Amino acid sequence: MKRLLLFLVLVCAATSHAQVQPSRKKLEAYLLMPEPAALRTDLSQIPQGAHKTVLSPAHEIADGLGVKIYSKEEFAKLGIGLEAFVERAKAAADARLKDLEPDFIKDDQGRTRYAVYRGDSSLIASLIAAPSLGKGFEKLLDGDLWAVLPDRHSLFLFPAKPEMLAEFADDLAERYKTDAYAASCEVFLIKPGTAPKVVATFGD
Repeated sequence: MKRLLLFLVLVCAATSHAQVQPSRKKLEAYLLMPEPAALRTDLSQIPQGAHKTVLSPAHEIADGLGVKIYSKEEFAKLGIGLEAFVERAKAAADARLKDLEPDFIKDDQGRTRYAVYRGDSSLIASLIAAPSLGKGFEKLLDGDLWAVLPDRHSLFLFPAKPEMLAEFADDLAERYKTDAYAASCEVFLIKPGTAPKVVATFGD
């Protein structure tokens, strides 16, 4: 009887321990990371109109280290072509976008000036690949949208107005120059359902 009780105690303890174990987050294997063109690899994609930015195939890595760009050897192990990877990366970016809410920055009259996605995640800048980025924001921000992503941890959506960009250009350029993981110094025209197109720059 004592052995039976001991067995039941051990089973209950093991079950309890198993229940409190946190589930491991699945690491994203399909990313298109914006990077300075100087870091271009053989796998990198060049966005339409871009001169200073590439989108490089990458994957998320554990232990808070962010992301890693695929080498040719690592990419080959995926067993898919580059075109298929790009489509999967777009779908993955759209899925992440649905789980995020941007901060809406307003003026003194309560009107929204711009929106920004930001946080500790190194994946935020890769939202530029999401086909639905900016969907529903056109009316709120009064027309076409410009996306700006100076580093991996932020993505700004501005109204497509030169005066608005000029107001923030110095701060954006400083972020780009000083961040160890700069993303892009270019400005992307965003229209949901179409590929981002570079239309301007805010830095060197």
